[in-house]
Amino acid sequence: MLYSICIGLILVASIILILAVLVQNPKSGMAANFGAANQVMGVRESANILERTTWWLAGIIVALSLVATASMDADMNVGKIGIENDANALMEKVGTTATIPQAEVPASEDVIPATPLQPAN
Repeated sequence: MLYSICIGLILVASIILILAVLVQNPKSGMAANFGAANQVMGVRESANILERTTWWLAGIIVALSLVATASMDADMNVGKIGIENDANALMEKVGTTATIPQAEVPASEDVIPATPLQPAN
């Protein structure tokens, strides 16, 4: 239950993070020359809020990911023991019903000797 809630919150936080990043003004590149007009008109504070929001959302996503991983059910968390159990069950199933076919090795008189290549004239 907690795992599903965490995954849902991670999805919501991810969508909000994407929107917050897309709304921000670039700080370098060609658009940086137009940054002075934004500071004069009072957009500077909203840029700080968007930047703080971006960092907070990134931290929330990391924390929720850790909580979701810790709250996984034992069935979802396939570790070394689960893989070994699956492999043993498969070996028992295959070992009782199937045999491995063997390849036939030709006798030495059946082998055609390699002929050397003749140079082209």
